[in-house]
Amino acid sequence: MAIIHRTTLTPTKLELLTTWLPTRPWYHGPAEPELVKAGGFRLDDPEGEVGIEFMVVTDGSGAYLVPLTYRAAPLPGAEHALIGTMEHGVLGPRWAYDGCHDPVLTAELAAFVEGRTEAQAQSVSDTPDREVARSWTGTAPLPALGAPDDTDTATEFAVPDDPTLRLHRVLDPGSTAPEGALGHVTGVWAQPDGTRVRALFADLLVS
Repeated sequence: MAIIHRTTLTPTKLELLTTWLPTRPWYHGPAEPELVKAGGFRLDDPEGEVGIEFMVVTDGSGAYLVPLTYRAAPLPGAEHALIGTMEHGVLGPRWAYDGCHDPVLTAELAAFVEGRTEAQAQSVSDTPDREVARSWTGTAPLPALGAPDDTDTATEFAVPDDPTLRLHRVLDPGSTAPEGALGHVTGVWAQPDGTRVRALFADLLVS
């Protein structure tokens, strides 16, 4: 289980995302957003080396799902996915990536959809997050996810033998999995007025 350290990050995650989010095709907020961390969850890296976080941020006009990975050294070949570097008060330098381009995150996302691993609390060590729900009706393990493709609302991964795993970047309160989905993930976050809402985070579809 990942250990959550109570320490400082310089710059903070939100400071990095304030610059990075407006460069994404699925981000439709202001050019200089005032971001608030509103929710999310973590997954564990079985090797204990990579931090995996699915963060929900709001900017006053909408909510966005941002999968992140944190590494102690650069990920070879992923320069295009680097969000920035931070200095962690306990762990030292950390490289933060768009997790959709990190094979550790995509492997654990597939494992979570299938039910082979549990969602973990975002800010508490060794604590499952029971607010994150998932389903899986498939009969075989998912193969490795293909390269991510950003749309104006989501990031999609082709899966061999036809299915597409769609990670919803723009969150729609109350949304649910479409009919016929092989699997899905839903989660909750806090709106600016404090109301907690649930939405579809990811689904696995057959075309």
